[in-house]
Amino acid sequence: MDREYFDRIRKKLQKNLSANRYEHTLGVAYTSACLAMRYGADVEKAELAGLLHDCAKEFREKELLKMGEERGHRFTDAELRAPQVLHAVIGPYVAREKYGVEDPEILNAIRWHTTGHGDMTLLEKIVFTADYIEPNRFKADDLPEMRALAFRDLTFCVYRITGDTLDYLDRKGVMTDPMTEQCFIWLKENGYHDDK
Repeated sequence: MDREYFDRIRKKLQKNLSANRYEHTLGVAYTSACLAMRYGADVEKAELAGLLHDCAKEFREKELLKMGEERGHRFTDAELRAPQVLHAVIGPYVAREKYGVEDPEILNAIRWHTTGHGDMTLLEKIVFTADYIEPNRFKADDLPEMRALAFRDLTFCVYRITGDTLDYLDRKGVMTDPMTEQCFIWLKENGYHDDK
């Protein structure tokens, strides 16, 4: 991948995303690349996955459902009850069809950037974390701590982010996708927890 390729992707995204979403996307791409350098992952793959993680975010719920159905995706009951994750479910289709991405590692990082799952790959953890800590984010109370932790212990940071997300959604009364809970439990059972 050369820099012209990334420029083309950025220009296309800028046309298809709102200004705020585009700024967030650039932040996630930058943070993903930084985390990849820190942990020895493929920097270009991380940057591209970060750029495309929200490529389906501007579609309405009905459009996302239709896109999935047209492509033979069988939505789970949990996905249907948690529409905030649909853009991540459909994101890999959009990344493949509209942006020409075929790499399964990148497509999986896009797919799991919202919920996570048990036993995530390094690239999946990078994009998941970058989405939470990128420079344009400001809402979470623990952002300074999470930003520092991400560069010290990425997997423990994923554990903390999933725990915070579960607490936040519970307080808001919002349906939680079970994959987030699965991610949290898997990490806890594998030694990543607050008592470590």
